[in-house]
Amino acid sequence: MRKVRAGERGGGSIGALAVLLVLGAVAVVGILGNRKHAEAAVDFSTLTGSSTQTTITTAPLDAQPFAGTDGLVVHPRALYSAPDADPFAKIAPTQFGPTWLPVVEKADGWLRVLLPSKPNRSTGWVRDEDLDRASSSYLIRVHTGSRTIELFEQGKSLGSWKAGVGAKKTPTPPGRTFLLGSIIDNKRSASPIVLPLGAHSPTLDTFGGGPGTVAIHGWPRPDVFGAAISAGCVRVPKTALGRLQQVPLGTLVLIDSK
Repeated sequence: MRKVRAGERGGGSIGALAVLLVLGAVAVVGILGNRKHAEAAVDFSTLTGSSTQTTITTAPLDAQPFAGTDGLVVHPRALYSAPDADPFAKIAPTQFGPTWLPVVEKADGWLRVLLPSKPNRSTGWVRDEDLDRASSSYLIRVHTGSRTIELFEQGKSLGSWKAGVGAKKTPTPPGRTFLLGSIIDNKRSASPIVLPLGAHSPTLDTFGGGPGTVAIHGWPRPDVFGAAISAGCVRVPKTALGRLQQVPLGTLVLIDSK
């Protein structure tokens, strides 16, 4: 596996044994061929795109919203409600950069991933074949109770900082999400660097005219760090933002109330 760059995841005869091996190989090829044919037969034009702009009520919800993962991230297309079920949505190859989704569950020939669309905790199953794969050794933890953010690599702490989190009426949504993108927009005076997450405000439909996507970003005034003051986003000091900007897309983000 490669790491995603930030801003951008007996006893019978030999003859009898040979026949069995050939038959086994034919069976495997047949299964893979059927799977590829099923994916090729999907009419993507009829599927809703999973993005920060969309709500997909048929998406299955994450049953373990505070669990960790092994770091595997993938770059899929069709999304299924369950293994061998019909597809219910699709995922674009880019949103705020390349779309890398963390794998939260594995089954025979299938992977379950977190999605960027509403509602929060949305997931989808993807076929475990012909996928671009990557791995992130990082983990971001946000604690809304203590109003802190932590960064880990392979379980080792790289830093902990005070952070501004959502106010009582506009809370930062709890649960596991992921780093969806990395944006540099010099027109944003408060924070040119914005790291969108695959999560949404539970109380607001929009931030400044765009979708209510929760993000990690900086802030020019230090008095917000350690306060429950934002519209749901996580405001962090410049030092923290510089470290977080280097984290690969698709990296797991765990938000809890500790």
